[in-house]
Amino acid sequence: MKYFVLLLVFAFAFVLSAAATCFAQQPNQMPDAPVDSATRAQTIDSLLKDLNESYVFPETAKKMEADIRQRAKNGEYDNFTTARAFAQKLTDDLRAVSRDKHLGVRFSERSIPVRKAGEELSAEEREEYKQMMKMNNYGFVKVENLRGNIGYVDFRGFTDPELGAETVAATMNFLAHTDAIIFDLRYNGGGDPAMVSLISSYLFGDKPVHLNSLYWRKTGKTEEFWTKPNLAAKKFGDRDVYVLTSNRTFSGAEEFSYNLKNLKRATIIGETTGGGAHPGEMFRLGDHFSAFIPTGRAISPITKSNWEGAGVEPDVKVAQELALKTAYLLALNKSAEKAKNEAMKNALKNIIAQTQKELDEMKNKTASK
Repeated sequence: MKYFVLLLVFAFAFVLSAAATCFAQQPNQMPDAPVDSATRAQTIDSLLKDLNESYVFPETAKKMEADIRQRAKNGEYDNFTTARAFAQKLTDDLRAVSRDKHLGVRFSERSIPVRKAGEELSAEEREEYKQMMKMNNYGFVKVENLRGNIGYVDFRGFTDPELGAETVAATMNFLAHTDAIIFDLRYNGGGDPAMVSLISSYLFGDKPVHLNSLYWRKTGKTEEFWTKPNLAAKKFGDRDVYVLTSNRTFSGAEEFSYNLKNLKRATIIGETTGGGAHPGEMFRLGDHFSAFIPTGRAISPITKSNWEGAGVEPDVKVAQELALKTAYLLALNKSAEKAKNEAMKNALKNIIAQTQKELDEMKNKTASK
């Protein structure tokens, strides 16, 4: 899907970061540049035009325009002479009205290419994109079989499913004989909903399951996302699934959590997530400024709503640093209950006792801070 490709090309660092928003880089560590009054005015005009034409809620776009115009008239932007500070100010003002954590303006040191509507990436850009995906292992950081035969997957972004499919398959094949799986999304900033569907396809049976839908303002159409059983060689429909979350879990990572929670397919453990449910695309505002503008909204087939603003509430609410041990203990205890071999049951009890001790120590350290 082009809008996600563009997002990842121009903001890949944001998607795979531990940030709670698409624009949570650290400005003081990034290159900056001066910005003059003419550039500020042109950027504001372009931004407001794109908002009115494309933002998912037209009435909110008009409210944002009125607010920004009034602030400009009051001279609030006149003292912002550096690009990053100006972009952050615009982002803050837009979110103050919309409460939309996806929406934001960013500065790029590199010149942003001009594109016609529907124009594909160039061969060079596509190759650069592929290399970025490969360099970050398509979002997968660690796959492990924890003691007691509990699978663990740490991944930081839902990337292009066509490019990442082999890595997903390799990950799930490695976990084929585990008794439960823990998906760690505490540092996952989101990404492509098609990758959410692909990974979810391994967690259900042979019949397609409706996961989520996306409504798009531009077309007025709703796009449905289902599991694709034929793409998952190995199914884990009989395994317990745990998803770890933090307040930095965002966007597509929230969708994964929200879908599985509502379908009663996973236990969510950790903190309430960031609260961003509006997908969109990057709009060029000028040579060095762009805006990520949500052009659609998620609609759950179960709740008929989404997690925008509220985030995904965990089933077991604990501080993010305690989430892994908590999920691990739950999985171990279930395995011990099911164990028919006495030697295996005793071995699991020993692991449970050690893990409980470690969790208690972590809780004590957290409480003493």
